Amino acid sequence: MKKVVVLTGAGISAESGINTFRDANGLWEGHDVMEVATPDGFAKNPELVLDFYNQRRKQLLEVLPNKAHFNLVALEKNFYVEIVTQNVDDLHERAGSKNVTHLHGELLKVRSSTDENDILEWKKDLVLGDLCAKKSQLRPHIVWFGEMVPMLEKAAEITQTADILVIIGTSMQVYPAASLVNYVKPNTPIYFIDPKPAVSKNDFNNLTIIKDVASSGTDKLLKLLS
Repeated sequence: MKKVVVLTGAGISAESGINTFRDANGLWEGHDVMEVATPDGFAKNPELVLDFYNQRRKQLLEVLPNKAHFNLVALEKNFYVEIVTQNVDDLHERAGSKNVTHLHGELLKVRSSTDENDILEWKKDLVLGDLCAKKSQLRPHIVWFGEMVPMLEKAAEITQTADILVIIGTSMQVYPAASLVNYVKPNTPIYFIDPKPAVSKNDFNNLTIIKDVASSGTDKLLKLLS
């Protein structure tokens, strides 16, 4: 059975009602990302940061996977599928995808501020005074700007094993995630699904661009791979 590796970004979750990461002004839900997505921001104003992610968590619990998520589950009928996502939501898992690696953490988990391996499932608000077993403040299980991406090495290893690579809803312009495409074996078929693709056919060998949103783009993908 051939292996399909799928790299997904904010565009696949946008159709479920989750806002993409930053707007044209560089703001995330009206906040400067340096305030809410950096270790310094958390140190300066932890209540603001915790409230910001509490609001994101509430939003996530109110939305549902969309057709694109379910289409990737359907792909498992004929292929071994591994998903590497830049998204912090759990919509791939809720749709039924079996193998999902989160590059940038998970919104429905928190971790100790002093032990990154002390991770807890979390679906309620996180507030100051919520402590880990070692009495350190819990923080969102999110990879912030300036932090290491601990799952990057695993993601690179997964990408190396792809017989087919699919990229959905991500510009592949933001590093280190953008570097993953460089790990595919030579001449591996690559399918790029995005309504405004930031790549051209000359950028990669054996590249097929599907200029569409994730839901209808994955409909086309299923037909191409059937």
